[in-house]
Order: sequence, then C-alpha cells, then structure tokens
Amino acid sequence: MNKRTKIRWRKLLRSRPVVWIARLSTALRWGVRILLALLVLDLFYLAITWPNWKSVAAGPISKSAFMRHYEQEPDANGRPRHVRWQPVPLSSISKSMQRAVVLAEDSRFWEHSGFDLAAFKEALDRNIDQRRFAFGASTISQQTVKNLYLSRSKTPLRKWHELVLTWGMEHHVKKQRILELYLNVVEFGPGIYGVQAAAQAYWGINASQLDPRQAAELAAALPSPARNNPARRSAYFQQRSARILRLLVRFPGDAAEAVNAYQGVPPSVPDNEMPTEPSPDCDNGDCPQGDNTSLLPSPLEPSSPATHNAASDVSDD
Repeated sequence: MNKRTKIRWRKLLRSRPVVWIARLSTALRWGVRILLALLVLDLFYLAITWPNWKSVAAGPISKSAFMRHYEQEPDANGRPRHVRWQPVPLSSISKSMQRAVVLAEDSRFWEHSGFDLAAFKEALDRNIDQRRFAFGASTISQQTVKNLYLSRSKTPLRKWHELVLTWGMEHHVKKQRILELYLNVVEFGPGIYGVQAAAQAYWGINASQLDPRQAAELAAALPSPARNNPARRSAYFQQRSARILRLLVRFPGDAAEAVNAYQGVPPSVPDNEMPTEPSPDCDNGDCPQGDNTSLLPSPLEPSSPATHNAASDVSDD
C-alpha cells in the first residue's frame, strides 16, 4: 500500500459517518453488556426473594405487600392505619362469591396457565377503539402475585417480576388455592382486605353467608374498591353489579344451588347503555380484565369440560 493510499484510508476513517458508526457500535456493545449485567443482578434478586411455594400452597395466608404498605402510611390526620382482614379457607366462602369473581375478573381462570392472551387481545382492541387505556388483561393469578409480593408501581421492572412470579405460582400452586389466596388478600374497600372482612364490614355476615346479590356487589367493587363499593354505590358500581348478577344467574356453575334459590335478578341492560369507568386508575395496581363481563368467553369449572360458550349469549345483553 503506497503512501497516497494510506492517506486516503485515514481520511475515510476520520470522516463523520464512519466515526458515528464506530461510536454507535461501541455504544450498542456496552448497552448489551449493561443489560446483561442488570439481568443477572435481577435474577439473583429473584432467586434470593423467591417465595417458598410449598408454604404458599398449603400454609397459613400471610398479610400481603399491599396490606403492609397501607398500614405504613398514616391517615389524613397523621394517625396509623390498620387493615380489616380475617383470612378464611375457600370452603368458608360462598360458592356464589367464588363464581362471581371469576365471571367478573377472569372468566378463563380455570383454562389458562396464568396469562390470558385472548383477554389481552380483546382489551387491546377495545382500548384502541376507545383511544384510552380503559381495559386491562391481568388475570386473577397475576393480581394475586401482585397483591402478595409487589408494589402498586407500574414500572417495567415490577411488571417483569409479576410475570416471573406468576409463572412460578402457576407451576407450584393449585388453581383452587390461587383463588383462595386472591379472595383473602384483594381489597374490597378502603382498608378492607379479603372477602370475610368485606362481608362483615358491609353486611355484618360471614363470607359463607354471601348471597348472589352480595357476591355480585363485591365482585363489582374490583378493581377500584375505593371508588366503587357497596357503601358508596356509584352509578357505575350499580350497573356493573347488576350485570355480574345476571351473568351469575345465567352461568352459575357449581353455585347453581344457591343461585337457583335466589330471587331478585335485575332487568337486563343493553351493552350500549353500560357505563365504563371514567378512569382506569385501578386501586389494586394494574387493572385486571376490567369490565370483563362484556368480554366473556366460556367460563369453565375446575372439574368440568366446556359445555357452553357464554360469549354468544352475553353479546346480546
């Protein structure tokens, strides 16, 4: 290579496009290294904080991270706050309540493995149609993990932890137990956690005594219990609880005995008259499947195959 050629190569290497390409390549290499390092650190954090799934699957139910956070924050007068909470086994929760919350929040709960991709697509389509984030697609499993172990923040890191922990729970804990955990830790009103505390706070009864109407009202309090609950009775709450009750009557599942004995089904309300929440700022963190009553697929039971597609019926409400 002669001297003139060397000079040309030096000028080329010093030209601005080549310099920027070299700098970009270096930045990308360092970016990948940093991301890998952060991933390793996060996996190490998850490893040392990984729940004891055997205890979760069969042990006593502990206070959730949401409950502890609530108690750590003083009220408006600076006084400490205390939660109303009394965990009970699933057998002490009425069948109507169990069925209502599945119909309202996660109708494919018995089918999916923690993540409902169909509900995610449905929610995405509806959010695009309404040009706002009005519907979420978090499952009962995801909500349970979030309540038990995570914060109310909406950061990508928290969402990543939620996905990993949900995968772990679904692989180590039975569905019935997940539902039991959820009904015992979810918030049903300011400082009211779990279905037993909610039944006592709103009606002075035990969770086992909840009738279909009361079950529908508690299910309607989710996912925004501070704004929508049996005490405040907002217009949205009343419309949503009426709709859940009708669904419970039409698809009672293993709550058929209690539902068939119940008299008091509200009149039908067309879909185009159903209100939606003015804001998706869910009190329990990320929105679950929102007004899932209008997206209902086939609601399965844990021990029975699908024998009826609810979607075809619900669309005519």
